[in-house]
Amino acid sequence: MNDNEWIPVSHRNCEQVKGPFYHGTKSEVRVGDFLTSGQRSNFEEGRISNHIYFSQLLEPAIWGAELATALGGMDGRGYIYIVEPTGPFEDDPNLTNKRFRGNPTRSYRTREPLKIVGVVEHWEGHSPETLQEMLNSLENLKRRGMAIIED
Repeated sequence: MNDNEWIPVSHRNCEQVKGPFYHGTKSEVRVGDFLTSGQRSNFEEGRISNHIYFSQLLEPAIWGAELATALGGMDGRGYIYIVEPTGPFEDDPNLTNKRFRGNPTRSYRTREPLKIVGVVEHWEGHSPETLQEMLNSLENLKRRGMAIIED
């Protein structure tokens, strides 16, 4: 992506971003349910998340499902849902321009609920080795004091 092509997504212009949108989690919920902010963070013990995160791409949702499940000490690979934002959203600052220039993962966050409108039944996760590499990387960032989530 060319820097000149990227337009930051904010609460003021988010309506121009069209789904489908995906959310990966360790929690099993039903179509029609709502996911809300104010829940315990999957990535930082003792922290309550002010936002709920989602993406236009399946890959970030796969990572979300797998990491939430693994970090929660649970077996399995988690769940991926098709979601609809119920209010304004913005680029996820934890990825946008911090880890990746622009927003190539098309990851967003909102304080408003996400409505579950579907379930992604068939998806391919990462190999156990790749997942462990990511977990090791997150642990290394935490040890170095660099696992800061801007929430």
